[in-house]
Amino acid sequence: MKNLLNNLFELSHQKIQNQKRLYHRFLFDVMANSNSKFSGIYGSRGVGKTTLLLQLAISFKLKNDELLYISCDHPLLAGVSLFELTQEFSKYGGKCILIDEVHEALNFEQELKSIYDFLDIKVLFSGSSAIKLTNPSFTRRYSMYHLPILSFKEYLELSLHTTFQSYSLEDIITSHTDIASTILQQLGTQRVLKHFEQYLKIGAYPFYFENKQNYTQMVLDTINTILYADLGLLYNISGEKIIVLRKLLTSICVSNPLELSIETLAQKVGTSKVTLYKYIELLHKAELLRHVVFEGKRFKSLQKPDKLYLANTTLFSSLCMEPKVGTIRESFFVSQVGVKSSLYYVARGDFLIDENYTVEIGGKNKDFAQIKDIPNSFVVADEIEVGYKNKIPLWLFGFLY
Repeated sequence: MKNLLNNLFELSHQKIQNQKRLYHRFLFDVMANSNSKFSGIYGSRGVGKTTLLLQLAISFKLKNDELLYISCDHPLLAGVSLFELTQEFSKYGGKCILIDEVHEALNFEQELKSIYDFLDIKVLFSGSSAIKLTNPSFTRRYSMYHLPILSFKEYLELSLHTTFQSYSLEDIITSHTDIASTILQQLGTQRVLKHFEQYLKIGAYPFYFENKQNYTQMVLDTINTILYADLGLLYNISGEKIIVLRKLLTSICVSNPLELSIETLAQKVGTSKVTLYKYIELLHKAELLRHVVFEGKRFKSLQKPDKLYLANTTLFSSLCMEPKVGTIRESFFVSQVGVKSSLYYVARGDFLIDENYTVEIGGKNKDFAQIKDIPNSFVVADEIEVGYKNKIPLWLFGFLY
């Protein structure tokens, strides 16, 4: 074990020293200032979990032999007990271990529990979004942090090398005209709608800024890794069934959210309705799909279809040639607002947010006909820079985090 530890120290030192990305995502300050001794970061592949761990490692300012970064997908760790490794590290004065891709480790849930129960050491771990829901003890026992895709605000910060303020949903609803004017003033000659159009195509993943030429292929590789490595490993899904999941994503990509019934979708991908519901749940957990249910289904059994979207607009650009503009708008809204708020779709309008606000999403000429007389209702319009009264620019909902 000591020889293994020496090899891991060398790899850890190299990895931390090679961390070059200066931009800190919104979770960095939250986690850097946390007193928690046991924290987990979950999120989709490609959103920057590894970068965040390495940035936190640097911020702790510990000695080289007091800090260890490991990635459980490394061949050196195949079959190694995380508990025994962490125990050995602790014996030699280790104070903090950062465990990346924890879901790749054997019996990772039990191993983490043992470390938590028996060892006095600071632990940060990262893993697939799906691990948060594999065991409720994750949310009870550890401080869990969700790292979503880049927001439009973060994309602008990376593109323009500047800093913007984020706003609460309540702020945007009540003061959107002033907020939009402030942001536009800060942008100066930069046109927000031009950047927004680009964001919808390529803005979800921070690795765009490291390899723009191969970005589309990297997104496709990310999708395949989530399907084959994360879902395949965590839920023992065979390669044959993974192909069905891929067909499901493609079918949703080229359809309107309510165009396909579960029966039609099941026929398209060649599976039963029961299996399809299971696959939808798994893809939702893995953040490849967003599953939005009808508001009335919370209270009684209704034969209403659910709205299905790809989880972010970049996935549309990678999986289908000409996604529908209305679907892209709704997908953006769901991907940004759904990070911190509850969302249901409704009979009048498009979405109910936090059981309080009804919104209708459309282009710049969208009117209030469908939501007339509904309290707390708003039109969320694409192709406008600044709104007026109950008409709010779509792009502004990218400033929630």
